Amino acid sequence: MVFSSLTFLVFFLPVFLLAYFAVPKKYMNVRNFVLLIFSLFFYAAGEPVWVVLLLFSASSDCLIGIFMEKCQGRWQAKALLIVSLCCSLGMLVLFKYTEFLLGLVGINVTVAPGLPIGISFYTFQTMSYSIDLYRGRIKAQRNPVAFLTFVAMFPQLVAGPIIRYADVEKMITYRETNKTMISRGISRFVMGLGKKIIFANHAGLVANELLGSPYSSTLAVWLGTLMFMFQIYFDFSAYSDMAIGLGRIIGFDFRENFNYPYISKTVTDFWRRWHISLGTFFREYLYIPLGGNRKRAVFNIMLVWLVTGLWHGASLNFIIWGMYFGVALLVEKYLLRRWLEKLPVFVGHAYCMFIVWYGWLLFYFTDLSQLLSASARFFGFGGQFADYRAIELLLANLWILPVFAIFSTRGPLRILNNLRTRLPVSEPIFNFGLLCICFILLIGQTFTPFIYFRF
Repeated sequence: MVFSSLTFLVFFLPVFLLAYFAVPKKYMNVRNFVLLIFSLFFYAAGEPVWVVLLLFSASSDCLIGIFMEKCQGRWQAKALLIVSLCCSLGMLVLFKYTEFLLGLVGINVTVAPGLPIGISFYTFQTMSYSIDLYRGRIKAQRNPVAFLTFVAMFPQLVAGPIIRYADVEKMITYRETNKTMISRGISRFVMGLGKKIIFANHAGLVANELLGSPYSSTLAVWLGTLMFMFQIYFDFSAYSDMAIGLGRIIGFDFRENFNYPYISKTVTDFWRRWHISLGTFFREYLYIPLGGNRKRAVFNIMLVWLVTGLWHGASLNFIIWGMYFGVALLVEKYLLRRWLEKLPVFVGHAYCMFIVWYGWLLFYFTDLSQLLSASARFFGFGGQFADYRAIELLLANLWILPVFAIFSTRGPLRILNNLRTRLPVSEPIFNFGLLCICFILLIGQTFTPFIYFRF
């Protein structure tokens, strides 16, 4: 099940909210149970068999955490942490990377018919819980319903943002909801829905047509990659918006996952703004423990980006993508930083967007032969510069490219916030109008899952 579906919007969400708010807030454990049951149903609607894996992962870490706290400060605590991490990483490697690793040595085997949806997200959440518990930053959660709710809550279960237990520890046991939070949550959800249905889906259709052609011209690759660049931003940030909005409606305050990354003027700044929860996870649990900037900084950065690439998918192109950005960050850190600080903002922005633009081409093609061919076209080698279909799609989308660019900045939200402050009645009117547009478009659209579902 996905947020941008009529099934979710018309049936699941209204029934859930009625059941959830029918329980008085003083019975928070009952509310958690309602949230857990609906979350498991939400997950099972897409992958019923993998619910068992999700429950096993969460239950084992909950139990291990209780014993780990009892052994705090002794060698047994470290042993239990290792067991927890091995279980989590073991499941991730088994279901996500086994076929890829064996394929590198010529062994073709099918481990599972499909990748468990959201496994990369919820395993990282349980890992952060175990590590923070071992470090003494949090207390063990002894209520299995509360812990399973943390892991499985449907707003962020399958595509993030990655929620650390330390950030929601108090909200799990007590959370306040009021009219302001619910209103802001609805607005955030509806805006995310609009970004997905109106912007991301259109950009994806154009990108797939242009990049899916075996006879793509240079213009086709340029425009196709540009459209994918907008698609992946609007798609993933839309899911984060909807997750944050739903969280606010039921009393959770999730951290932001995107901060307008396409306004960046350096690659370093871009990755501080893109998928913030993943970057925070790797910084807190990998980069800093390895030594950070204090020792072997170059090695640490490249290792983090190798893992970042692999996290996104079991394919060589994701490794190349990770290494590409690792090198770009090192070049900025040690060679270009002083120069970039002196350059005009628009020059730095153009440089950053070019690096990111080509990076999304590396991300798009999982087939290396197609990647090499598209890369050659991107830089003007091989084939023609333009073809009829690419020119036709460029002319048809000339009006929407500036719209995509504008909605990738803070401008529209500032205007909306000013309007909301001056004229409060404009908020529900805007939400209703946007929701109607989304419903109309959904009726005529085919199923379009979020890109990050496959990670």
